[in-house]
Amino acid sequence: MAFAITQTCCNDATCVSVCPVNCIHPTPDEPDFGTTEMLYVDPASCIDCGACADACPVDAIFPVDLLTDSMKVYAGINADFFADRPQVTANPAPNFHRWGPPTFDRDIPSDLEPADVAVVGTGPAGMYAVEDLLLHTNARVTLIDRLPVAGGLVRFGVAPDHPDTKRIGETFSRFHDHPRLKLKLGVEVGRHVTVDELAERHDAVIYAIGASSARTLGLAGEDLPGSLAATTVVAWYNGHPDVPADAVDLSAERVVLIGTGNVALDVARILTADPDDLDGTTIAPHALERLRSSKVREVVLLARRGPEDAAYTSPELIALAQRSSVPLVVDAEDPRTTAAIDAGTGKAALLRDLDRETVDWTAPPADGPRRIVLRFHSAPVEITGDRQVRGLRVEGPSEPVEIAAGQVVRAVGYRGRPVPGLPFDEAAGTIPNTAGRVEGRTGAYVVGWIKRGPSGGIGANRTCARETVATLLADITSGEVPLRGRRSPIAALAARFRGR
Repeated sequence: MAFAITQTCCNDATCVSVCPVNCIHPTPDEPDFGTTEMLYVDPASCIDCGACADACPVDAIFPVDLLTDSMKVYAGINADFFADRPQVTANPAPNFHRWGPPTFDRDIPSDLEPADVAVVGTGPAGMYAVEDLLLHTNARVTLIDRLPVAGGLVRFGVAPDHPDTKRIGETFSRFHDHPRLKLKLGVEVGRHVTVDELAERHDAVIYAIGASSARTLGLAGEDLPGSLAATTVVAWYNGHPDVPADAVDLSAERVVLIGTGNVALDVARILTADPDDLDGTTIAPHALERLRSSKVREVVLLARRGPEDAAYTSPELIALAQRSSVPLVVDAEDPRTTAAIDAGTGKAALLRDLDRETVDWTAPPADGPRRIVLRFHSAPVEITGDRQVRGLRVEGPSEPVEIAAGQVVRAVGYRGRPVPGLPFDEAAGTIPNTAGRVEGRTGAYVVGWIKRGPSGGIGANRTCARETVATLLADITSGEVPLRGRRSPIAALAARFRGR
């Protein structure tokens, strides 16, 4: 019986590296790696060895015959990915995929001196860089974070009801006690130490500071009380020290979320969850207490485009739709939405079995259980209200529609912040770089969202970090970045015998 990858796949390809028959795809060297929603096990090639399940850092891989009722859909999802992929051989038992030729993309001298490298940021991007440096080089690493606790996005960005995804933090934290690593928390670059000071004390510095601020929409009324960024809500329920306990007001019966990405789905799910189901998770105590007295009865997810182009991933929508206690409804006012669902494939087809309803947006939510409503083809026009959010005006099928709501949450993406002393691209919200090398700043490197923009999940940072570390090592071996530390006795002796 084959294995199957399920909802919590982090895409970091740890499973790919341990599979003895190359049955997990896309692999990091394939063109579609990083663009698919998850990785997939080919049931025709899987030999049921279980190596992938043992290696998976987020417990996302299970034997098909042991999938629970809510997870059985993933047997088909894994198999369907390979339905149109060319097969290498007609041998049906098993069908082994062709291995590519080995590649060696790093050339590191055996007597390379230990480099002193600072990594700023303890989230996934920074920790994948740390892992690469500690496991594959002799570098000494100083790991820095501005917060008093480590974890970054894993600790403060992953929803508390996704414990399997958060488990990857355990994989990262094992490096905190590595003998070649020094962990310094509560140190902020630009406040406690400057970019120049870091550069003076280290041979190279990798900035893995993420994209912690929220994008704005430029809508009228965006600054009204009751208008929040999803980054604030996520930080609030995860107990981020920068966000006060009273940052989110749950006194409104209807909350509108602008955006349908996975972050928007996370917020909608938490705001409509039974607090008892969240008790015992990593949710912040103040958030759980406020959810127990919440008056929210309806959360609206608002999309500019149609259901076929929704930003959420299929696994996240499937999980949301399977919650029997919280109905998921599609607003059917726009005929384009109904037509796309009835005729569509992919993401649009996932909505076919959901209830559809033409909602009266001028009225408060109807009595009954909490619910989530998906509304498509509805670009926001204006957040209405005088001293407090009263509603949101959106495009309708024929004319603008005002959705009565006491709170609007903007889930339209993250944006990087500049670091004093480093260049910054205001338009992209990133630090300009080439393969991770900061432009115009020798010895400075970037990784993660501050490098490539806020795209890709946790696992995407592994490939990103490998590229940045490879660039750093190439600069060291070429002499572009000189090492200023002491040579080890063995390295010094070897140099003497070579006449240096």
